[in-house]
Order: sequence, then C-alpha cells, then structure tokens
Amino acid sequence: MPKRLYVADPSEGCAWITGASSGIGRALALDLAASGWRVAVTARSTGDLETLAEDARDLSGSIHVFAGDVTDTGLMERHCRSISEELGPPALVIANAGIYLPQEGLKGDAAAFRTSFDVNLMGTVNVLIPAIAAMKEPGRGQIGVVSSVAGYRGLPTSAAYGATKAGLINLVESLKFDLDLTGIRIQLICPGFVDTPATRDNPFPMPHLLTVEEAVREIRKGLQHPTRFEISFPKAFVRQLKILKLLPDRFYFPLVARSTGWNKKRAG
Repeated sequence: MPKRLYVADPSEGCAWITGASSGIGRALALDLAASGWRVAVTARSTGDLETLAEDARDLSGSIHVFAGDVTDTGLMERHCRSISEELGPPALVIANAGIYLPQEGLKGDAAAFRTSFDVNLMGTVNVLIPAIAAMKEPGRGQIGVVSSVAGYRGLPTSAAYGATKAGLINLVESLKFDLDLTGIRIQLICPGFVDTPATRDNPFPMPHLLTVEEAVREIRKGLQHPTRFEISFPKAFVRQLKILKLLPDRFYFPLVARSTGWNKKRAG
C-alpha cells in the first residue's frame, strides 16, 4: 500500500497562494478561507487583492494581502518571512502565478518568450526556494505547483507557454526526490482548459472546458488525497492527452493539426 503523505491543515500554519488576483488563484483563496485557513495572497494588482480580502471578510478564515511580482526574487523571500511572522509558518503553498502569451512560430517575439520564462518558471522558483526553506525547520509542508496539460507535448500557439509548463513538470518531478526525504510534500497540478481570462482568446477549440469552480474542486480533492502526486483534470481529457504523448511523431503532429484546425491555416 502506498505511504500516506502529509496533508496540510489550517491548525498547522497558513496557506500562501500566488497569482491570486483572478481565475483559479482567486477562487482557491476564497475556498481555503471558507475552510478556516489564514491565506496569504500574492499578485501584482494590490487593488484586486484588497477586493479579494474584503470578499472573504465574513468567512471563517481570512485573506491577507502580500502584493508583488513573483519575478522579484528578493521580494518573494521577504514576503515568505513576513507571512511566517504575521500568519504562522506556511503549511500549504500554491505556486499558481503564470501568464499565457500565444506565440506563432512564424511571428515569434523574443520579449514574450522571455516574459513567459521569467514569470512562469523563475517566478515559481522564486516562491519555492523560500517556501521550502521555511518548511524545513518544522519538517513538514505541502506545495502545489500549477503547471498545465499543455506541458505534455507541443501545441499550436504554445511555444512559450507550453515550454514553461513542461519545465515546471520536470522541476516538480526532480524536486520530489529530495523533498520526500524531509516530510515536505510537493504535488504537480495540471489543469486542462479552464474558463479564465487567459484562455478566452484561444484561436482553437477547447474540449472539456471547465469552470473555475470545477477546477478548484478538483485541486482541493487532489490536495486532500493521501498519496496522489499529479492532480490532473478533467480525467477524460487528460487520458486522451497522455495517450497522445505516446504516439510516434508521424501520427502525433498530423492528428493535432487536424483536431486544432491548424492543418487548414495558411502560413503568414
């Protein structure tokens, strides 16, 4: 039987969520606060975070604003120290901050690639390093890193975004070996298509599209699971994509081009 792993509880510390001003991060912060958590929230928009904290005013838990850009390494270190001092040690950290900047191969923008890498990859690292350091002393903690099924294999318009999400998958898998030795649990969160501002302009069909509330339910269920490493959903869509991962290239590329309509697109 698989070993039962640590599941964070609000009595043991606080939660810290990045990318909390909208979408999954915002909804997850409210859901955790409704369950009694003291939740630290980080994003660039102070106003949106203050509105979020106000929306949680009548919940059993509370939301506390620590605004800032995850690409600022020093600020994330200071935030982690401040969160520990003001709210207690971080028992649960959700590294959710990310951006989606579509990139077509014939119209590449180096700045968009750099921004994507800085926010999605290095922004996550900037949060993980101080969070892991804070969890080492008590010898426990739970970390969820939000990647995406877009990291499984290459997809149209996803050269920047998908590369960062593939990097996060490898990052989390690699960190797991060391964190397993310490009592710190790290999990990989790979949503499919979720109806957020980041996905509404996608120029291709989005099968199995979920609401933000549905995504949060799946994430909470996965975080509570005693042995689960990857929290991926919706199951039917994830199953299809994992089968696609195994296809030889000569089948994969034509199939994805047809299913996304890219085989009918003209170069330009």
